[in-house]
Amino acid sequence: MKQVSPTLARSVAKRQYQLPFVCLILYACLFLSGGCGSPVVNPGAANLISTARERVLPKADSAERLWRPDLAIMPFIEFQDEDILIKHVRNCRYRTETDYDVRHYDLHFALDDVRTLDFIIVPFNNNPLLAHTMFSFGLVDGRHFIVSVEARLDQGDSYSPIRGITNKFQLMYVIGDERDLILLRTDVRKVDVLLYPGRATPDRVQDLLVDMLERANKLQRSPEYYDTINNNCTTNLVDHINKLRPGRIPRDLRVLLPGHSDRLAYELGLLDVVEPFAIARQNARITDLAQLYRDSPDFSDKIRRN
Repeated sequence: MKQVSPTLARSVAKRQYQLPFVCLILYACLFLSGGCGSPVVNPGAANLISTARERVLPKADSAERLWRPDLAIMPFIEFQDEDILIKHVRNCRYRTETDYDVRHYDLHFALDDVRTLDFIIVPFNNNPLLAHTMFSFGLVDGRHFIVSVEARLDQGDSYSPIRGITNKFQLMYVIGDERDLILLRTDVRKVDVLLYPGRATPDRVQDLLVDMLERANKLQRSPEYYDTINNNCTTNLVDHINKLRPGRIPRDLRVLLPGHSDRLAYELGLLDVVEPFAIARQNARITDLAQLYRDSPDFSDKIRRN
């Protein structure tokens, strides 16, 4: 029987990347923020990288901010022996980026019921080098939920990779329904979503989930700043995997530029696919299926029928 500790220790020291990698990601961020025009480098940009930044966000500051409604409620997880209760699983229904119904529910399951892991990548339309990445966990009864590491935005705010390196955002683990987190991308933001089955035993998937849920709880007690380079969606996913299996994902530019992180996962044997990568990537695209079955009660099953 697994020993689940709700006070699982986690080091806040992050892996330090070499300066060329940092320069490249900064350039990508500057390019992205410039839209279709030529990138304009801010003379003080180098200082943004070289200046040491505090990771821990003062709790009083977090409590006083007016959060965007769909990011206002953070998940909280209760562990009871082998049983897990996730409170505030997000289940919003979006009409536009700013017009949506905020809904949450509680999800209860036994740890042994967690069976599968999927890797989700959402490439940016205007810069294929960049992407958002998420994990989806599957239960034995066919239910799925997503853990998405995101920048927590204030009301009226919008994400910017440049502001993401200046301690403007809080880090948040969004735990949500697949219909919420996938349709927000395919239907509202009009971006592609790729879903790959992960290659991992149920025991390893369960260990990974517990580690991520512990971190979500820790962020309730000790808020952290989101950081475009060192504390973002992909770096956190990599850190969780490497904590459980040290060195499983080596230093690689595709962690900092995650638009190609699926190829990295493919090369490392982390994806449960056998076809050549180009075909696997084509088969992983679920955008059309998500839109077609947006109202289906079997949404999670339907999007996996490629």
